Amino acid sequence: MAKKIISQRITPHLWFEKQAEEAAKFYTSIFPNSSIGRISHYTKAGFEIHHMPEGTVLTVEFTLDGQEFLALNGGPVFQFNESVSFLVNCENQEEIDYYWEKLRVGGDPKSDQCGWLKDQFGLSWQVAPVQLADMMVDKDINRLNRVMAALFKMKKLDLRALEEAYGTSIPA
Repeated sequence: MAKKIISQRITPHLWFEKQAEEAAKFYTSIFPNSSIGRISHYTKAGFEIHHMPEGTVLTVEFTLDGQEFLALNGGPVFQFNESVSFLVNCENQEEIDYYWEKLRVGGDPKSDQCGWLKDQFGLSWQVAPVQLADMMVDKDINRLNRVMAALFKMKKLDLRALEEAYGTSIPA
């Protein structure tokens, strides 16, 4: 029996048409401290409702960098949209570049904006430096305006340009 992964109280549950296992493999190949756990399959029972052939993957438990997820193959009823996304906090430009390039493979480059991207499965991600959170709550309106002006011109975030707009480097 496969190792149980899901143990946290609140677990993001992602609905895929039929790519749950493919998505879990893709995501776990990108993030450290990641793994795939138990996989369940559809049976004949309920076919008149779910219309999935017996043996088709139903759910996949997986962990990304210590965060547990559950992926479901539920058919085409629901699709991802930008109202929900996952934030990848990055310590430096090297991490920003890595996650940006890996997650957007096969994705929609027209959706890239202000550090947001849409991956090949239609899931939205934000790839941002941890320093940006401090910049965005600065009480100096001039600094904040400069950072916002720089941010809104970017697709993939450029930490050096954000720090220059802010006027100083913020330690990670």
